[in-house]
Amino acid sequence: MRLPVKWLGAGAFLCAELSLGLVFVLSSQAAVTAPTSDVLDVTTETSGGVRARAHVTFHAKPSLILAMLTDYAHWPDLFEIRMRMADLKIQDGVALADVRIEHALLPGERRLVTRSRALSEYEIVTDLVGGDFKKYRRVWKLTPLNGGTETGADFDLLVEIDSVVPDWLVALAMRRELEGHFRIVKEKALALSLRGN
Repeated sequence: MRLPVKWLGAGAFLCAELSLGLVFVLSSQAAVTAPTSDVLDVTTETSGGVRARAHVTFHAKPSLILAMLTDYAHWPDLFEIRMRMADLKIQDGVALADVRIEHALLPGERRLVTRSRALSEYEIVTDLVGGDFKKYRRVWKLTPLNGGTETGADFDLLVEIDSVVPDWLVALAMRRELEGHFRIVKEKALALSLRGN
């Protein structure tokens, strides 16, 4: 099931009345669509969970994008939702991160424990270790563009939360959160590039 978020114009609102009796209202500023060169596809999985696949272009070199995505202590800064790093251990290039996430769909904090490693200078893989998730696997694959001054990034994320919230609702929220995540990474990467980092 594909769940697109539609741009409704300046000052418009996107409302979704949900089967749980909740109504979400996103201002037009929150419902920002990705640039036409970017692609984001979010679907529910028949075996359970939600998969997001994206292709995103960053106006920064791959080494800078890799550095941002592997700066695990500052991961929470790359997202709009509230999260904090409860614990982080890095050894031999492998990061074991214990992240606590607050989300409007779920009461309290959700715990996500992952293991992340860079398989090369162009690929980062994150796998589930424990917490309040049944599935979690994220892969970033980076490709140099325009002589290495820009980065094409393929993103693949599979998530299943251990909760009663239906996957279609998680998919709606995930699309919005990933759009925000990609925008933040783009903005920070561009600012660092302009400073010569």
